[in-house]
Amino acid sequence: MATQTTDQSHATSRLDQVRHHMNASGRPGLIEKRPDDIVVTAALRTPLTKGGKGGFKDTQAADLLTGAFKALIERSGVDPNLVEDISVGTVLAPGGGATEFRAAALAAGFPESAGVRSLNRQCSSGLQACVDVANAIKAGMIEIGVGAGVESMSTQYGPQAVSEFSEQLESNKKAAECKVPMGQLSEQMAKDYGIDRKSQDEFAANSYKKALEAQKQGLFDEEIVPLKVRWTDPKTDEEKEITVAKDDGVREVTVESLGKIKAAFSKTGTIHAGNASQISDGAAAVLMMKRSTAERLGQKIIGKYVAASVVGVPPLLMGIGPWKAIPVALEKAGISIDDVDIYEINEAFASQCLWCAKELKIPESKINPKGGAIAFGHPLGCTGARQVSTLLYELKRTGKKVGVSSMCVGTGMGMAAVWVAE
Repeated sequence: MATQTTDQSHATSRLDQVRHHMNASGRPGLIEKRPDDIVVTAALRTPLTKGGKGGFKDTQAADLLTGAFKALIERSGVDPNLVEDISVGTVLAPGGGATEFRAAALAAGFPESAGVRSLNRQCSSGLQACVDVANAIKAGMIEIGVGAGVESMSTQYGPQAVSEFSEQLESNKKAAECKVPMGQLSEQMAKDYGIDRKSQDEFAANSYKKALEAQKQGLFDEEIVPLKVRWTDPKTDEEKEITVAKDDGVREVTVESLGKIKAAFSKTGTIHAGNASQISDGAAAVLMMKRSTAERLGQKIIGKYVAASVVGVPPLLMGIGPWKAIPVALEKAGISIDDVDIYEINEAFASQCLWCAKELKIPESKINPKGGAIAFGHPLGCTGARQVSTLLYELKRTGKKVGVSSMCVGTGMGMAAVWVAE
């Protein structure tokens, strides 16, 4: 626990420094519009569906991505021949998805001249893809690019997704800790930090409640693009074409119903299937360029990218990633924690999301106002890109401006980014 305490001390010191030095009135400069702003002119996602039994259970990741790409071109009205590079976050795809994602871009209508690559930073892969595209535009490498994320956990999740460690890695304590399952890590974190089951179940039930209400009110409709897919009925083995138009993991859940679910990682544990993120399938895509480019092309601007951070934390404390990453991103943007209107913090587990929010002193009302991954799912490589559309549309709907997207990352990392809606 000495390493854990030391790391906490360093991170706490860092947070104190950030709070001391940041200008709490940094918003006016942040909101100001400049020709070289990296802006978002379209952001969307497919519905997220339940792994193994939902609407996309028989659909390959590349086909989900193709649907998202087609919708992005159609919604933005951009000439696809102007898109120079596409970056796709994914975690489970064999070979990193490099071949099929290039094929997906071509099938969607992007030209041969557009580059395509895949990347894997685990749960932050989709956000990393967007940030990489933003940085390429900022550096002058490209003018227009797409950041995306996709995952088919139905077809690619399982024991085969876990790498075998060599003797050299297994014999190194820190290295070996990288392969401890995240559920076990979060269970231990909940125990060590005193996050009881009741608090976790209340957080989870609230996530479901917010998502269900948002779905009923149609608050996801603007960010979701329906997809037609082939689907096999498990009861009859009949293959049929269906249209998937909404997240199918959202349902009515109460603290009482969650209380009846058995703990998943320990008989006396607190984490279970109801207060952890759902295994899901889905894709998301974000079109980015400079403001001057968007204005020249007549593209509608829905928001802008400001800054991002990626940090490392002890592998056994993977869940604290947002706590360490968010203050760094805010410092880069020149704003304080209170300057942010909405935080999209991935609900990998209720325990870690709760702890991060409490330590950062973020009001619960600012966190995931339409629910999160506990309620509608966490397709690993998709989530970071999905958060962009969820965040920007909710900021616009509520007349707010500044948002942060963040998540913990397997093996011990955290990532965060600052966005401004228009």
